Amino acid sequence: MTNKWNLRTPSIEELHKKDELIAELGLHPVISLLLVQRGITSVDEVKKYFKPSLNNLYDSYLMPDMEKAIKRLNKALGNKEKILIYGDYDVDGITAVSLVYKYLRPYSSTLDYYIPDRYDEGYGISFKGIDYAAENDVKLIIALDCGIKAIDKIEYAKTKGIDFIICDHHMPDDELPDAVAVLDAKRVDSIYPYEHLSGCGVGFKFMQAFAKNNNFPFTELEKLLDLMAVSIASDIVPITDENRVLTYYGLKQLNTNPSLGLKGIIDICGLTGKDITINDIVFKIGPRINASGRMMNGNGKEAVDLLLAKDSESAREKSENINQRNDERRELDKKITDEANAIIDRFSNMEDRKAIVVYDPGWHKGVIGIVASRLTEKYYRPAVVLTKSSELITGSARSITGFDIYKAIENCRDLLENFGGHTYATGLSLREENLDTFTKRFLELANVEIDMEQMIPQIDIDAELDLKSITLKFANELKKMNPFGPDNQKPVFCSKNVRDYGTSKLVGKDSYHIKLELIDESSKLPVHAIAFSMSEHFEHIKSMKPFHICYTIEENTYNGNTMLQLLIKDIKTGNL
Repeated sequence: MTNKWNLRTPSIEELHKKDELIAELGLHPVISLLLVQRGITSVDEVKKYFKPSLNNLYDSYLMPDMEKAIKRLNKALGNKEKILIYGDYDVDGITAVSLVYKYLRPYSSTLDYYIPDRYDEGYGISFKGIDYAAENDVKLIIALDCGIKAIDKIEYAKTKGIDFIICDHHMPDDELPDAVAVLDAKRVDSIYPYEHLSGCGVGFKFMQAFAKNNNFPFTELEKLLDLMAVSIASDIVPITDENRVLTYYGLKQLNTNPSLGLKGIIDICGLTGKDITINDIVFKIGPRINASGRMMNGNGKEAVDLLLAKDSESAREKSENINQRNDERRELDKKITDEANAIIDRFSNMEDRKAIVVYDPGWHKGVIGIVASRLTEKYYRPAVVLTKSSELITGSARSITGFDIYKAIENCRDLLENFGGHTYATGLSLREENLDTFTKRFLELANVEIDMEQMIPQIDIDAELDLKSITLKFANELKKMNPFGPDNQKPVFCSKNVRDYGTSKLVGKDSYHIKLELIDESSKLPVHAIAFSMSEHFEHIKSMKPFHICYTIEENTYNGNTMLQLLIKDIKTGNL
């Protein structure tokens, strides 16, 4: 599929602010421009951005209901009530449960934790979970990464004499559950300065307030920031503002002194001794934590057990079990993706379709979200993947830039039993008799709202560089912009009219990749680059004709020597 390059053109105001930063801080012009493009325009903002500080975390008490939540938790601890830490079965929920349980463990001997079964109970707070709490004489449930729409479940818990504190980050409805406290920065009455916390992040803010209220040192909470980094990266929330501070210190903890459970996963992933990045969490650590909750023979509680491990041998054993689940998940994911692609191949009008809805009652519920992501990536259209679970059809939806899939699903809410999520990822369930009507309405809505331009994959390019600018000094300034992620993406650059130095070659199995050495009119020494799965361009490259590249700048360290390498995202020949 051909990519559209979108080279950002700075405004006159941005250029002016860029020049001010250069004059005041002596930064490279391109680094200054990148900062301004991210809304960082003053010396003070640059200093906070380059050197995140935990002192810049917001006051947790700005979140609605925080005082009520602290008062109820203190009462439960003082009366030695049984407390159940309840969380969703994905990475965010699992890390949230682990963080809150770990932090409260020294203050209570009556803590328990609960992760609902994806297949038996479904997403969020369940009646079965509340019954479990009642049977075990639990008086307080702290719900993490779920609960914002659980109005009927909270009412049911009240009949059992159980109070709820809800810590969620999903969009609330007009009516909130009648819990003791509902902590969610997305509440319409919230004055909390940052609304993009993960579910684990809301749990962290709750514990931060608890520590402050009881004059406990923040250092004990700081030790749990490795879990925060895993949550933020895996849940794909923006890595800006408060999330950026939490991720920065969380990655430090993950790289220097991770918990035994996370160390077990790091070892099994082959990341030991390496500088662990956001990408490592997204593609290696997160999927393994997720896998236990996805598979029929597993449960997310296994992952919590691992993250709470108190000895290395237990952590190693549990990591191996979770790794096995992840292997099973990958096989299943591939099989269902292939089957979904086969259904799409039979669509007679695929070129005219602006969204995809596929259904098979036999598909495994645990991987349909992954499959939806793969379909969106391949066809560059919003995708809804549905399967049968008990009496309902359940599914996951993923979207493309510019199409709010949460709102699209919300427009079909009269046909749904349940739904929830955010702009680019949503879950839903409906009765089988509503499937055809839902499909028709969703596709019609996508047809109206999506234009053909949106269906062309776009590569956003931050700035143009000549090759001589790509130096270790430049790369070191660029590194200060870490950690990268949503809304603070790793900068993408383009260089025009580059040529082969004469030494580029095909590499890898079946020679699908190109190892490049490139020059342009500005450079005398070649710049190293790698282009994965782009062998179709090799003939043009070896002809010594000019071409254009867009890329990110990476560092390769081998035998103690650090070398810069461009990771090519796309190659274009001819006129841009």
